[in-house]
Amino acid sequence: MILTCPSCDTRYSVDGAKFPAAGRTVRCAKCGHSWHQPGEGEAVPEAAPEIPAEAAPAPAPAEAPASDPFPVNPSPTRAFAPAAVASEPRTPLGPKLAVVAGWAGLIAVVLLIAVSAVRYRQDIAVIWPQSAGVYSSLGLKVNASGIDFRQVDYKRETEDGQVVLAVSGVIVNAGSRQLPVPQTVRVTLSDVSNHELYHWTFKPTATVLGPGQSIPFMTRLSSPPAAARHLEVRFAKDGP
Repeated sequence: MILTCPSCDTRYSVDGAKFPAAGRTVRCAKCGHSWHQPGEGEAVPEAAPEIPAEAAPAPAPAEAPASDPFPVNPSPTRAFAPAAVASEPRTPLGPKLAVVAGWAGLIAVVLLIAVSAVRYRQDIAVIWPQSAGVYSSLGLKVNASGIDFRQVDYKRETEDGQVVLAVSGVIVNAGSRQLPVPQTVRVTLSDVSNHELYHWTFKPTATVLGPGQSIPFMTRLSSPPAAARHLEVRFAKDGP
């Protein structure tokens, strides 16, 4: 048996045996409208109480609306989900910081070595005499022997009517350990063109000097060359 709501035209399929010949009152489950529905077939011995139409199993409507004015979005949140943006993988900061720290440490070590090489160049030249040439090329004065001359000076004197050249100074141990003193000191006189005119030698008064220790020296030459303009004092390698 098919029931049609006179108000909203919704149709229901119900068991006609439940309706007496005199009919019964039913109510639309959709809009709530009630109406008297006449029965079909023979009367049943006992009238069933009034029940709403929605109590009977109602199949899906035979006719569905052409279109739903308010379609339901099965997943409302999807409309607001941002699209995935592809991005390049980022390198972790840990390895980068390790590389920077490594380079900084290497630069610090190189600077420390350079400063130490300049500051202790005299000791290095004594231990490694070949380094004296490297320091000289860099404009740094070093003495490979570790024994050096300081405060070298000269003056002309007259004795018994003759001119005497007096040369004085200090022999110093510039190293950080005890060193032997070379036993031959050479004094050279040269002209304005640095051509040697005359030289002589003498022996220092000490054979060994401790770190920072020094000894004075004095040597004299009678009748020095009149054209002498330059004086050099150094240790001789092979004696006079």
